[in-house]
Amino acid sequence: MGGAAKSVKGAPTSAQRAWLRRGLDQPGGKLPLFDRNGQRVNARMVRACMDRGWAEPWFENPLKPDMLVCKLTDDGRKVAGTG
Repeated sequence: MGGAAKSVKGAPTSAQRAWLRRGLDQPGGKLPLFDRNGQRVNARMVRACMDRGWAEPWFENPLKPDMLVCKLTDDGRKVAGTG
């Protein structure tokens, strides 16, 4: 079949990239809990970004322990800034 081997991390989806980009201008790279329409960000997308090393937990939210408060990683900054 040939061709270059794919990165284990892969490329982010457009939704993942858009979410990651929103952290580029935030202090510490904080990623939003809600989208631009005020809807909670999909937890599966957040976990997928964490699994790929693009986001990491920042701290636990004592008021909403089920909400993941995340920040960009160095790899997350790289993929957010491309495309």
